[in-house]
Amino acid sequence: MKTKLMDILACPICKYYPLDLHIFDETEEIVEGLITCSKCKRWYPIIDEIPFMLPDELRDGKDDLPFLKKWKKKYPKEFLKEGKPYNEKSF
Repeated sequence: MKTKLMDILACPICKYYPLDLHIFDETEEIVEGLITCSKCKRWYPIIDEIPFMLPDELRDGKDDLPFLKKWKKKYPKEFLKEGKPYNEKSF
């Protein structure tokens, strides 16, 4: 994902803008990272350079929880504890 994409992204749930970007792995583009909404506390993973910004009902814990576990040490603490739709209490 290119960093400049953040200029046009808004939370698909609450429509809040601007969102926050947390980069976990980067080459020429963001390979893995996290997009967070400080208003509704939702998080969206970036996996293999693709941001997955799906509403809660289309998200699956079997996809999100391994990502959360993998990057647990780099997650912003508030999203690790209170993030939606999944957080550390989910596993």
